[in-house]
Formats: sequence, structure tokens, C-alpha cells
Amino acid sequence: MLVSINPANGQKRAEFPELSDEELSSKLDLAAQAFSKWRFSSLDTRKDLMNKLIRNLDIHKDYYSKLITTEMGKPIRQSIAEIDKCITMAEVYTNDIDRFLQDEYVNTAHKESFITFEPLGAILAVMPWNFPFWQVLRFAVPNVLLGNVCLLKHASNVQGCARELEKLFVESGFPLGVFQNLPITAAKVEKVIRNPHVKAVTLTGSEAAGASVAAIAGSEIKKTVLELGGSDPFIVLADADLMPVCQNAVHARLRNAGQACTSAKRFIVVKDVVEEFALNYANYFRNVVVGDPMGDVDVGPLASEAALREVELKVQKSVEMGANVLVGGKRIQREGFYFEPTILTNVRKGMPVYEEEIFGPVASIIVAEDEDDAIRIANDTKYGLAASIWTKDIQKAKNLARKIEAGSVYINAVVSSDVRMPFGGIKKSGYGRELSLYGLREFVNIKTIIVE
Repeated sequence: MLVSINPANGQKRAEFPELSDEELSSKLDLAAQAFSKWRFSSLDTRKDLMNKLIRNLDIHKDYYSKLITTEMGKPIRQSIAEIDKCITMAEVYTNDIDRFLQDEYVNTAHKESFITFEPLGAILAVMPWNFPFWQVLRFAVPNVLLGNVCLLKHASNVQGCARELEKLFVESGFPLGVFQNLPITAAKVEKVIRNPHVKAVTLTGSEAAGASVAAIAGSEIKKTVLELGGSDPFIVLADADLMPVCQNAVHARLRNAGQACTSAKRFIVVKDVVEEFALNYANYFRNVVVGDPMGDVDVGPLASEAALREVELKVQKSVEMGANVLVGGKRIQREGFYFEPTILTNVRKGMPVYEEEIFGPVASIIVAEDEDDAIRIANDTKYGLAASIWTKDIQKAKNLARKIEAGSVYINAVVSSDVRMPFGGIKKSGYGRELSLYGLREFVNIKTIIVE
């Protein structure tokens, strides 16, 4: 049984029965049957249905947003923003899909040479709870438009969202089997990956989950795309305008209560301005409103008791190793899974908040001697998802951005994925890309055709 618990009060809200082996096999067979027809449907048909899905997203936005907040705890205005972002992404892909899938002609010695981009089949998506609609739809929308069919294994705590996502596709007119929710636990994922109807896998989640899925898929010679953790550096140089930088740093760390792979987690500040940065940053943190996510608050609860306890232990261990608590530092004593917005200083190599991804509202300030040292510290991590640089010297920032080991670098901007730009990481943050043309072409057969 899969259980949904409201993080704001710790109360069970719903239970969802897991698929039996027979039910799971039937769904996989249905996916194969659906693909045999869907792959040959016209682009106009796919676009018409996707436009209906976009309208339904907008019509039911309030309902979906409240469901997101109830299941995983983010403030309601952030849930609304998540649905709005899904709508924008789907609109962009629907408008661009003809161009993305056009045959590419190449001048060769042959009479005619061109490349086509054809669907692969059923793609399994193993998705996390932190953006329960966005993570799923940014995978599903381009894949359905190009002719693949989608199988969703969503996180156990957001099965209400998973059920509504399947319903969204069905009620928008997509044929049965084009998008299916699989309410299963992690123990059954291997069986799905090994099923011959499944042609590839994408996963957004932990390093351990990614390694396991990649190993299984690799043994079956099936492609994977992995978007894993991050410990993103937020680099503040000496010439940065500190007041707006600190305001952006609050959003960069506390959005979704810090439960985002792309959240800034290590605030690397050159020593000339670190005291002023820390003072202003702390003042902003003290004014953050924490509370019921259905209200007008900045930060809601963490998603689960386990998530709260993990953050608590990593902070405690880092403090025992010499980190100083500037703001916050402990669990909030109320019902639900709340942790104080926290800033730690004197953070050094070896501490959990330096070495590991902290999935919660905890900011670590790390002092750099100069710009070169800031880049060294930024790269001193097993992760490589995203980073940001804050400075008035744009040309210098562009040069430094090329030295950072990450999939994305933002200059004077908070990291946030954009459908028009590829998104993904390197090192232990995974491989492959989502979004843009590059994400669309991860799960296609890039076929060469020669005419003589």
C-alpha cells in the first residue's frame, strides 16, 4: 500500500493499492499496443490533443495546486507557479515540435542523404516528489508529441498527483496506454525495466537510485537519462551588489523549502565581503515566514519525517565538527515536518553540509580567498548540476563560468530550468539532458537514410 501523508500536520490523507504482478504486466502490454498505433499518428493529431491538455491544466490549476501542496508541502503559491510552468513548457513544445522533428538533409556523395527522428517505444520515468507535476510533464510532453508512450513510476508520497496526471491525459483525449501511471514500490522497478516492451528509462532522484537503475538498464542495453542530486555553488565576488544578491540568495535557497536539486546550497563568498554578506543574508532569513503552506508563507514543511530527520542530523553533525549556527538550526516544535531556515558559517571541507546535498532550508557560507579559490571550492564536489556567479563584471563572469564543472551556470540570476534550454548535470549529478531540442532527442531513433 502506498501512503500519502500531509506534511503540514503529519496526518495520513490517502492510501493507494499497489499493482499486482498481473496488473502490471497488463499495463505494460497496453503500452506496447498503444505505441504500435500512436507512433503513426499525425503530428496535427498529437498537437490538438496536447492543446486540450494545456487547457485542462489551466482549468484545473487550483485543484492541482492544492493537491501538490497537500501531498508534499510546498507553499500554495509555489504550487500554482509549478502548474503555470508546466503550461508554458507544453505550449513551447507544441509550437516547436514540427521544427524539432523535421528531417535533416546532409550534403554527401550520395544522391540523397537525410536523418529522421523516430520514436523508440515505451519509456519508463521514475520521478520524485519535490515537483510532482513539473518533473513528470517535462518528460512526458515532448515524448508523447514525438510518438513515444510513457510509463510513470512516481514517488510513493505523491500518488494522488500521479493518479491525476494519468487522468489528465485520458480526459484530454489521448488514447489509453499513451500515458500510464504505475502505482508500484521501488521493488518492482527492475521488473519493469527488464520488460521487453520498455525501451528506455529516465530517472530524477538520488545518486543511489540512479546508479541502481542505470546498472539494470545497462544490463539490458537500454538507454538511460539521469538527473540526480546537486550541491550547487552560489559564488559571490567582491564587486557584487550585496543587497539584491542577498535577496536572490534567499529565494535560491528556500524555494520549495530547499528541496530542489537546483537549489543553491553552498554560498561561496570571497573574504573581502563575507561578513557583510552574512549579516545581510541573516537579516533576510530572520524575516522569512514559515507556516501552513496553504497560507501566505515563504516556507512550508519538509516532505516527510524522514526528510526532516536527515536534515536535522546533517546540521547537528556539522555543528559538532565546528560549524557555527548564525540563524535557525533546529526543528520547529509544532505538528508537521518543519525545520527553521538555517544559515551555517565556518563551514569547512569534511562537514556534511560541505560534502553532501542538503535537501532542506539550510544555507552554508564558505569563505574563499579570491576568485580563483572560489572556483576551486565550487568544483570541489562530486556533483555538477548547476551554479551561479554574482558580480558586476559580466565578461569576467563569462570567463569564470567556463571553468565551473556543471551542466548550467547562471550569471546574476537564480538557477531555474527553462524549456528552451537543455537541463542536466555532469559527474554524480547524472548524464543526458531534459528540455529543449536536446532533451527531446534523448529518446528517439536518430536514423540515417541514404538514397542512391
